[in-house]
Amino acid sequence: MKPQAHIGHLFYRVSWNDLDTNYLRRLIETARAEDIEGAGLKKNSRTGDVTTLALQAEGNAAADLVARKPMNVCGLNLVPLVLEVYGGGAFEPFAKDGQRVEAGAQLGRITGDLKIMLQAERVLLNFLQRLSGVATFTAAHVAALGESPTKLLDTRKTTPGLRALEKYAVACGGAHNHRMGLFDRVMLKDNHLAGAQASAGERLAQAVRDQREKNPDLAIEVEIDSLTQIPPVLSAAPDVIMLDNFSIQDIKQAVAFIGDKAWTEVSGTVTLETLPSLAHLGVDFISSGAIIHQAPWIDIALDWKE
Repeated sequence: MKPQAHIGHLFYRVSWNDLDTNYLRRLIETARAEDIEGAGLKKNSRTGDVTTLALQAEGNAAADLVARKPMNVCGLNLVPLVLEVYGGGAFEPFAKDGQRVEAGAQLGRITGDLKIMLQAERVLLNFLQRLSGVATFTAAHVAALGESPTKLLDTRKTTPGLRALEKYAVACGGAHNHRMGLFDRVMLKDNHLAGAQASAGERLAQAVRDQREKNPDLAIEVEIDSLTQIPPVLSAAPDVIMLDNFSIQDIKQAVAFIGDKAWTEVSGTVTLETLPSLAHLGVDFISSGAIIHQAPWIDIALDWKE
C-alpha cells in the first residue's frame, strides 16, 4: 500500500467555504481602487467614475450575466461580495459554480442602484471571465484524461494574489489541488538538491531523511529527472516522487520500480495533446501549471434589461 500518513495533503479540492471572504473583499477593494482611484500609479489627477457621473444616471436597474460561449462556470459566489464593496445590490443566481452551461445561458440577474452596477460591471466581469476561463480550460484537460484513475493537479504557477481563487477555479473544472504554498509540504526540487550538493547517491537519501526528521507532520515530495535517482530516494521513504520531464518509456520503468513504495507524479510538457498518452501509464498524479497560466479568459456579458 502506498504511504497513507499524509494522504489528505496530497490532493484535495478547494471549496468556496475554504476561502477567506475577508481576503476576497480586500482583493475586490484593490480592484475597485485601481478602476476608480488609479491605485498603483504615483500620480493621478482625477478620481471617480467620470462617465457615470456625467450621465447623471439615476434609479434602479436590472441586468443578466450571460455566457457567450460554452463554459464551466466559476465566480458566481463572488458577485454578492463585489456588489457589497461597491455599495450594494442583489444577485439571483441561475447557475452554480462548477456547472457546465451552453452559450446563451443566463448565469444570474443583478438588480440595484444603476450607478453602482455601472461602476462594478468591469471588475465583476474581470473576475468571472478569468475564473470561468480557468475552470473551462481545466475541464478540457480533465476530459483529455478520459476514464484514467490518474488525478490532474494544479501547481503554484498562479497569478500573484489570486492563488486561492484560481485553485478554486481548478476544482470547479474537475481537477484537484495541491501545494497551496511553500508551507504545506516539503518539496525537494532539483534546485534545492543541487544547492545542497545532494542530487545523487547517499547525499540524496540523507537529504530526504533529514526533512522527514525535521517535518514529521508534512508530506515529503522529491523531484527527480533521472531513473538513477530512484533507488536512493526510495531508501529514504518519501511520500511522493515527481518524475520531471521523463519520456514515456522512462515513466513506465519508474512506475514499475517504485510500485507501492511511494506515490508518483508526472510533470513537465503536460498539454491537452500529451495527456492521452500519459493517462494509462499507472502514475497517481499529473501536475500542470498550464491549466492556470495558459487558460484564456472566456466571454461573459452583462446584458441590461429594458
